[in-house]
Amino acid sequence: MYDVVIRNGLLVDGTGRPSRHADVGIRDGRVVALGSADEPAERTIDATDLVVAPGFIDIHTHYDAQIFWDGTLSPSPLHGVTSVIGGNCGFSIAPLTSDDAGYLLKMLSRVEGMPREALEAGVPWDWSSTGDYLDRVDGATSPNVGFLVGHSALRRVVMHDDAIERAATPEEVAAMGRLLADGLGAGALGFSSTWSRSHNDHEGHPVPSRHASRQELLDLCAVVRNHPGTTLEFIPGTTPFGPERVDLMAAMSCAADRPLNWNVLQVYGKNRELVDELLTASDVAEVAGGRVVALTLPDTLRTRLNLRSGFILDILPGWETLMALPPEAKLAALRDPAQRAEWDRLAQSATGPMRTIANWSSYIIVESHDPSVVGRTVGDVARERGTGAWDTLAAIAVTDELETVIENPDRGQDDATWERRVEVWRDHRTIVGASDAGAHLDMIDSFSYCTTLLARTVRERDLLAIEEAVRLLTGDPAQLYGLVDRGVLAEGSWADIVVFDLDRIGPRPVQTRRDLPSGAGRLYGAADGVEHVLVAGRSIVEGPDFTDERPGRVLRSGRDTATVVASASDAQGAGRL
Repeated sequence: MYDVVIRNGLLVDGTGRPSRHADVGIRDGRVVALGSADEPAERTIDATDLVVAPGFIDIHTHYDAQIFWDGTLSPSPLHGVTSVIGGNCGFSIAPLTSDDAGYLLKMLSRVEGMPREALEAGVPWDWSSTGDYLDRVDGATSPNVGFLVGHSALRRVVMHDDAIERAATPEEVAAMGRLLADGLGAGALGFSSTWSRSHNDHEGHPVPSRHASRQELLDLCAVVRNHPGTTLEFIPGTTPFGPERVDLMAAMSCAADRPLNWNVLQVYGKNRELVDELLTASDVAEVAGGRVVALTLPDTLRTRLNLRSGFILDILPGWETLMALPPEAKLAALRDPAQRAEWDRLAQSATGPMRTIANWSSYIIVESHDPSVVGRTVGDVARERGTGAWDTLAAIAVTDELETVIENPDRGQDDATWERRVEVWRDHRTIVGASDAGAHLDMIDSFSYCTTLLARTVRERDLLAIEEAVRLLTGDPAQLYGLVDRGVLAEGSWADIVVFDLDRIGPRPVQTRRDLPSGAGRLYGAADGVEHVLVAGRSIVEGPDFTDERPGRVLRSGRDTATVVASASDAQGAGRL
């Protein structure tokens, strides 16, 4: 007898091979029959007119803290996600010491947009090693979870306050290496780091990993080489990031003999030249004997910005210090004409792509206490008031006590952009992902990228066959991370499955939902057309709702992952089944 049988569905198995109508029989958490499942079952799911596919795999999330107050890891599974990877960008919350927990909490609140009050109320902060953390969260979640060891946590535990002051000594790097080895030995999936200018702590200082030397990074990557089933993730900085960082990523991959994925490649119809330039990082790595893959978001990275948190805005010259000021100091500065003008002078000194961040007139006001300005551009309101765009925005922000939310127009929904995105996804130098789910909770809605990809490119525009689209979301990320028996549906594979209606699938509208510990808010959105989501054969989503099941397991390196080496990769087939 089967535990579950899914009957009459269109099986899309994650390999890219042609779909077929087939039943799926599940026993003890695994697929045991594909095709005709004649045995009786304790539960039968009728998938007539529905697609049956492997659960989607999201390799770039920040659910490390949310896991303690929300084991569903919402809203990702509502969009068909059955496995997530956390600890990205160097921001794991293990290893940990009692002396450094306060710093990591405040740093995460600032750099990853997690409300401080939620982190204080919802996370115990009482583990020490990475192994302790993994054991603590194992068995507590709806989807499967895997975690990288973050560079900033390693640096903080070893160097404490000096982590944001100076380069590490050889002895300190060796100590970080031992902590990293302990974490990888306990099952962490790899090593992550960042050199991005947008990553600053709660006091406006560059986060610890940004103070690391090239040699420190390479020494830590060399530790990864010694542990099976591991990988690398890195944020090189704002684009274009130049030859120094291209060479660094190649060297990191070679030192570890592991693939390195970097975040994030944004694709539009009009930025072809930039995208082509950024993808040459993969070519440089291939020549050196490494493998570098661009993580690309299959949608516009819509960002809701505000002067209270200041994330993204702190990329502007001098603004990392301004955005670290307490709210009262910001308000006082914005009320003072001279200080307000100095803020704008610094912003307008930005060069290259950063200049667009300070184009105040183009922003749309999304939230304000003044309903007369909501939905209008700052430039439109400024013309009406007869004031400059920056002065207008600053005045509104002061009245709102910094709660004004602005957003750039979404210029990434035209047909040419979607056609270009599909072209880039088919390039062996890219991998689809980059949701950042669990982070920037008041700012981004990219947690819906899986249902967005299916809706925009398969259902609405017919740019992708369903078989190729599913492979991009399942088989490809599973292969990059070496996930064993996941990402495809075959006899013996784990029964991580999404059943969806291709005629209806897509993201629902996003709204602010105040359900975080201590009542803090976040952007939240479910999906249409996702009918069933199973992990290890147990149902975690039915229709638009979560069940009480928590079958997810911690994905541990060497047990749940096979080693994917960089040096043996066929560059023309990398990341493609």
